[in-house]
Amino acid sequence: MAPYQEPGRANIACGGNANSLHGPGRAAFAALEEARRALAGALGARRPSEVILTSGATEADNAAILGLAEGAREVYRRAGKGDVTPHVIVSAIEHDAVLAPAKRLEALGFEVTRLRPDASGFVEVRALEEALTPHTVLVSVQAANSEVGSIQPIAQLAACAHEAGALFHTDAVQALGKAPVDVGALDVDAASFSAHKIGGPKGVGALYLRARTPFAPFLLGGGQESGLRSGTQNVAGIAGFAAAAVAAQSSMEDEAARLRVLRDRLYAGLTALGPVEATVDVAPGSRDFLPNVVHVLVDGYESQTLILRLDMLGFGVSGGSACSSHSLEPSHVLRAMGVPADRAQGALRVSMGRYTTESDVEGLLAAMARALDW
Repeated sequence: MAPYQEPGRANIACGGNANSLHGPGRAAFAALEEARRALAGALGARRPSEVILTSGATEADNAAILGLAEGAREVYRRAGKGDVTPHVIVSAIEHDAVLAPAKRLEALGFEVTRLRPDASGFVEVRALEEALTPHTVLVSVQAANSEVGSIQPIAQLAACAHEAGALFHTDAVQALGKAPVDVGALDVDAASFSAHKIGGPKGVGALYLRARTPFAPFLLGGGQESGLRSGTQNVAGIAGFAAAAVAAQSSMEDEAARLRVLRDRLYAGLTALGPVEATVDVAPGSRDFLPNVVHVLVDGYESQTLILRLDMLGFGVSGGSACSSHSLEPSHVLRAMGVPADRAQGALRVSMGRYTTESDVEGLLAAMARALDW
């Protein structure tokens, strides 16, 4: 990222607007397209033009849900089926960046079904089959859940949606770099990604959009990103995103194996403490759940209390998604999984990354014991 962040006059060399025709603009454009090619390769896209660069995963999710649904409705209109109510399916455990635009679709005249997972946080193919209708135009199921870590059977779900004639989108933010992600192999029509979840800069993301997929642009204006996402691109951030994606994908297998060992040690140590119970049954070595996420329920405690106690002891954990950490309401993910509200109030989510060590895990276990006996 450094060459595109030089201060002062040095920035003129390659820190221009990537949409300008002068030399600095052409240099920025070249860097932008090089990053796009690297991202396409890391994500498994067939061509770089299928990667739309965004300000983050929230924008990518919003653009996917609203853009794909409106694009599909326009296809209906052109086919003389404007009087048909289009149907959209999303899982009930999606990030709010998917659930909120799905709610907006209802106000725009769409029918929306929220598909509940099983008690372990998995969306079953059979449940999707039963929810599909002749007028389903879009299905959106996340690749992996950020709270309990369940990794969804995306390829099977996408095949099911396609058989019914619907488009399929997946929010792959949590999965990238921690589980296999290849948009071509998964056969999805769209997928959302975020840079900062894989060690890249904040404020940068991408929407994979398969070529010739019906799509109504979400942001209008200057016509950047082939008219699919207007707005001047953040060249430095995008260069960082591409570098992070390549690094994360190349080290994914080894890093996931290392994190699974730490995850299993955390589950064993935490559930050995009296009031702590695993929210989902994660077998040692399991690849059905993210390797970096541990989720427990602590009987008799509120998560906010434990979060603050652990923070004072030097450990940062959460009660659910970091994006909703200021909410006092029980997690919508846990509610959809059937966890009673009183138990959900004692939820703790521990996430790890490439810098987490065995000593960190042992330190957290000791801190948790102290926090329970404050």
